[in-house]
Amino acid sequence: EDPIVPSGKLTFSVQHTIGNDRLVFNQFLYTNEAGNEYLVSGLKYFLSDITLYHDHGSAFVLDDWQSIFYVDESLPESKIIRFYDKIPTGIYDSISMIFGITGEKNQSFMFVNPPEALMAWPEMLGGGYHYMMLDGKWKDPLGVAQPFNFHMGIGQLYKGAGYDVDSIYAFVQNWFRVSLPGSGFEIGNGEEVTIGLTMHIENWFKDPYVYDHNYWGGAIMQKQPAMEMARLNGWNVFSASEIISVSKPR
Repeated sequence: EDPIVPSGKLTFSVQHTIGNDRLVFNQFLYTNEAGNEYLVSGLKYFLSDITLYHDHGSAFVLDDWQSIFYVDESLPESKIIRFYDKIPTGIYDSISMIFGITGEKNQSFMFVNPPEALMAWPEMLGGGYHYMMLDGKWKDPLGVAQPFNFHMGIGQLYKGAGYDVDSIYAFVQNWFRVSLPGSGFEIGNGEEVTIGLTMHIENWFKDPYVYDHNYWGGAIMQKQPAMEMARLNGWNVFSASEIISVSKPR
């Protein structure tokens, strides 16, 4: 019989903000760094390979039962991520995670049911799944509301000008690792620790690159330079906060 290793449980409680306010759907409340007035109508994405760094120097990947987690602003239950893993007790310096799904894991048709199945990325554009669908509208220079689909997934490189799928000569992985500031925590035997995870949506559009919807237009699935900009802006989109521990009677 296995010796009983002292351990606890971990949960993420996810929220989505713009500025310091919780995201509100379908209202022109927001202006990005480029001066585009915009609203958000949908936000869904995948996080995967969540990794805890023990202060002893070891790393621990959360992958019991599942290693890919779907988050959707319109599904409150998806914003509470309960990990099944038994987390060894001790002090953890930090947490990192993959935004999206890494190349070898991002297999087409692995999700058969919605909502995850609805995140499929077109086979001819690289297959697998979207990392994110951030949908909304922005006001163009004439003040007309135009739809945008700020979607991230596998990118493509095209021969010549234009986006003819027959001219694709290579695919680009746009997933990236996020290091979560403020994510250190301590866990005791039998404790349940909840970590607040916040996506700061405005940061997708500003640092280091100012993203302008007027320049990139509504759809970016075939525009690798736009997805590359999003990837490079993603470094500070997430932060961790409000770590709560609950000791359970044993």
